[in-house]
Amino acid sequence: MREFLVIGALLIGAYFWSGREISRPAGVLVAEEPVQRQVYTSLFHETHGYQITLLASFDIRARVIAAKRYRFDRGAALSPVDLALGWGAMSDSAVLKQISISQGGRFYSWWAKSYPVPKDIIETHSANMHMIPANSDIERTLKSVRAGNLVHIKGYLAEASNKDGFRWKSSLTRSDTGAGSCELIWVESLETW
Repeated sequence: MREFLVIGALLIGAYFWSGREISRPAGVLVAEEPVQRQVYTSLFHETHGYQITLLASFDIRARVIAAKRYRFDRGAALSPVDLALGWGAMSDSAVLKQISISQGGRFYSWWAKSYPVPKDIIETHSANMHMIPANSDIERTLKSVRAGNLVHIKGYLAEASNKDGFRWKSSLTRSDTGAGSCELIWVESLETW
């Protein structure tokens, strides 16, 4: 019986440890802006009963400022993980510690008593991104990502639709805010550290 208690305690500890934020030093950790290029041909994929239309190639290096798994909403089979990503000033621990961040309902929210950087920098250098894994290895890695990880993601901004009339389309700019401003990414390559 004691062995089961020890194993149970270890499993519970591992679960909570896996969700802890990774500490990073102050300073900009990712200076590069995301790179997006228009796709000039019709590219499609099928997954989980959805047709995925690829809209633009997308390459981003960023700091994960929040990560949220989804299991039960309508898009969970397609996109089991949302990552709120930050680059430039929004990859700096000194800036992030002055901003409160939450994620839920497929949205990313932030608030601050005073702005550590101009508001438009916060809005244009961070975004909530819905991840569509291209394969099971990428899905496994996505599910292990946590706040504080640095990531390099390559893939496509996408639009997903199914026969029921469900449609989910990516934003094609980093300067929008509010409903419809999230990116929907077909993830073909993912590195974390």
